Amino acid sequence: MKRYKSLNEELKREFGKKVMKLSIDGGFTCPNRDGSIGHRGCIFCGEEGSGEFAGSRHDPIRVQVESQKRLLSKKWNTDKFIVYFQNFTNTYGPIDRLRKLYYEALSLEGVVGLAIATRPDCLGDEVVDLLSEINERTYLWIELGLQTIHEKTAKFIRRGYPLEVYDEAVRKLKARNIRVVTHIILGLPGESKEDILETVKYVGKTETWGIKLHSLYIQKDTDLYRYYLKNPFPIMSKEEYVSLVVECLRLLPPNMVIHRLTGDGKRELLFEPKWSLDKLGVLSSIDKELKIRKTFQGEKYKNINT
Repeated sequence: MKRYKSLNEELKREFGKKVMKLSIDGGFTCPNRDGSIGHRGCIFCGEEGSGEFAGSRHDPIRVQVESQKRLLSKKWNTDKFIVYFQNFTNTYGPIDRLRKLYYEALSLEGVVGLAIATRPDCLGDEVVDLLSEINERTYLWIELGLQTIHEKTAKFIRRGYPLEVYDEAVRKLKARNIRVVTHIILGLPGESKEDILETVKYVGKTETWGIKLHSLYIQKDTDLYRYYLKNPFPIMSKEEYVSLVVECLRLLPPNMVIHRLTGDGKRELLFEPKWSLDKLGVLSSIDKELKIRKTFQGEKYKNINT
């Protein structure tokens, strides 16, 4: 048994068996790239929109889903799937197009739900109405890219919205009983351990359904890579990262679903840290450290919220 509440176990509990998440590219862009907010996206974002393992945007949804099924069936034997709209901002577009894409994905064989990655500033009332409609028909969660609560860091990474926008998005989604997952990056330039833990505590207090903890990785097709070459900053070692993740888990609510505990970029694009390529090794080290410390998710949560 894990000492934290993993997505894998949560989906098994909900559906009675293993559920595979199929990452697809819906052909979206982002207000941080099309000129609405900016032109180059967040500083860490690659040319594929942080969806390097998704399908090809040149293929129809059906083709991408079938391709992902074949690819992952070598690893998992199941007939239940969550379609994950991953690349760029997947609620950013005409409402009719969103409706068509979401329902097309839901119509495919074995699909039991949707996961949709987006920005908190791309959740207008019309979009939330559509998401609420879908939420009443299927298993749905919305992933929000927060990364940090600290305004100085947010400006450096070119996030493009203030913290209040995230707060409002969470409020709107929770009011419709829509599951929310927050993305946080551990190890952003200039942030101390205390800064990172402040972000984790903040997200914990929202008591949203899930969280993703990403290790910062530098990919060669990003502005962060070009910045790092000119202005090198400390990169956490594997041991430092594992220790930090354990601290984060202890601060989070015991019922918050843990969707991710590390980041893994494409091998051919990854510059640093090389240890992040060994995803299973990192996860195993986290499990081992939790056991050594005799600790678990939520151990400190009540203490910081009383």
